[in-house]
Amino acid sequence: MCAIAGFCNNFQDNMDTARAMRSALKHRGPDSDGIFMGEGVCLVHTRLSIIDPENGKQPMSFKRGDEEYTIVYNGEIYNTAELRNELVHKGYLFETSCDTEVVLKCYAEFKDKCVEKFNGIFAFAVWEHKTKKLFFARDRMGVKPFFYSRPMGEFMFASEIKGILASKKIKPQADITSIAEIMLIGPARTQGYGVFKNIYELPPAHCGYYCNSSVRIRKYWDLEITPHTDDFETTVEKTRFLVTDAIKRQTVSDVGFVTFLSGGLDSSIISSVSARELAKQGKQLKTFSVNYVDNEKYFKKNRFQPNSDYEYIKIMSDYLGSEHTEVLIDTPELVDALYMAVQARDLPGMADVDSSLLLFCKSVRQHAKMALSGECADEIFGGYPWYRDKEIRQKDGFPWSQSTDYRASLVKSDIMQKINPHIFVDSKYRLSTSKVPKNCGLSELEKRMREMMRLNLDWFMQVLLDRKDRMSMYNGLEVRVPFCDYRIVEYLYNVPWEFKDYEGREKGLLRMACEEYLPKEIAWRKKSPYPKTHNPNYTKAVRERLYETLEDKNARIYDICDKKALYNLLDSKQDIAWYGQLMNIPQIMAYLIQLDYWLKKYKVEIV
Repeated sequence: MCAIAGFCNNFQDNMDTARAMRSALKHRGPDSDGIFMGEGVCLVHTRLSIIDPENGKQPMSFKRGDEEYTIVYNGEIYNTAELRNELVHKGYLFETSCDTEVVLKCYAEFKDKCVEKFNGIFAFAVWEHKTKKLFFARDRMGVKPFFYSRPMGEFMFASEIKGILASKKIKPQADITSIAEIMLIGPARTQGYGVFKNIYELPPAHCGYYCNSSVRIRKYWDLEITPHTDDFETTVEKTRFLVTDAIKRQTVSDVGFVTFLSGGLDSSIISSVSARELAKQGKQLKTFSVNYVDNEKYFKKNRFQPNSDYEYIKIMSDYLGSEHTEVLIDTPELVDALYMAVQARDLPGMADVDSSLLLFCKSVRQHAKMALSGECADEIFGGYPWYRDKEIRQKDGFPWSQSTDYRASLVKSDIMQKINPHIFVDSKYRLSTSKVPKNCGLSELEKRMREMMRLNLDWFMQVLLDRKDRMSMYNGLEVRVPFCDYRIVEYLYNVPWEFKDYEGREKGLLRMACEEYLPKEIAWRKKSPYPKTHNPNYTKAVRERLYETLEDKNARIYDICDKKALYNLLDSKQDIAWYGQLMNIPQIMAYLIQLDYWLKKYKVEIV
């Protein structure tokens, strides 16, 4: 994985701007970097070498006929071998074994249609020297980021917001819509929106051109409702193939890899398939899990997590014969890392859910440069409680966040007068549900389950993908997510709910499909959320930290939030789902700590 950045303009300080952007993104690509400067264009790259470390340096150029192309690329293409063979048959020669060269030559051959051929995670830009056009694209699921802006009508892009801000061409400003995003739907973001004023994100499955001060963007892929004609047994077989094939393709690495192992279904499937692939090479899998000081002491069963992860991690590690490492995090470092997590995400995020992953990835990076993780299976296979609770799933609004009134109560009244919170949130909700046609020929249940999947893919999954990318890449660690293979998503989108809910179990279809890869107690273990701290001293610590923030007469949080409401939060005993079951009162306090830090650190101007 890497970082990319660049601009098309007539700035007078091009090289200084390029170097500033490169420096801001160096954490994503610590191994090497490069800058291409041409007439009216600059392309910047920092590299984390995973495939063909000796070659594949970027920016990479290729000349064909009277046209020359230069690319900066971030990602991995998992059907590289097939595409290379196709291009070889068309007469192309290859000098490296890296996928960058394949992407570049695919563009030379197929132009903007090349993105339809890629199975992978990617964000890239290609400059056409002769035509003076810049092509840019992002993968179907939105795993890899691509932010852009239009300073003075020109075009600038970067893998992270900080890359654009480092150019000094865009001011760090927040307007009323920015505040609504942060306070009413955060840590989610509307697709295409960068929260900072005048910063945007290329949505998943989109590509475009910049030429002569004009930008044209189009969507190149979407989910479609089609009849599912496979019976249950065939569906199980196809699901098993798609999942295991995705995992096998993503174990390709010239620098080795490890897996994250929580003892849950998703990470266990990935670890099991990976262990079998490594065993063919006579190698042992290394697995990593995260835990917290005194978690076993303070763990209490609840409807979301009836048992702790520890015993299941041991069962799975023993089953795999993996070399297992537990990363243990204590409360003080978890709280301190809230600030670093903001710097990684460039925005307030999932509080300790972010900071714990950041610390975990920092530790894993000492052992490996690449890892596989089980994100996104719940969104695709219907694993979350809101898929299965009939009452919740019939309610309008985001099922993981029914807290609009409470969220709005934290905001200063003069700000809230400028926006209707319920209309704002509802409009975002309907952006996704409207993608399922009213007259689609499905039963009411099946139609609603398509809407639920759209909501999860567009919103909840994007938050987790942002989290995974920023927290891992902040540490120079590449984390792949096999369940995000678009082939799995396309197929599962049209699988009937009764198949996904096999035997009335969350992700029942996935359990059945991959049962042979797991011990029975793992295959049929109740879903457990991302491991979080149960230590009461975490709540105490964030309460004290928020109190210190509120006592600061220069606290920036008062630019947005109501002082009395913030102090009331310190003593709150309410049960509020801010964003799913992982963000309640302690995380709300931590989120507000992050908000104040973000406003200060980024010197955000409210406009």
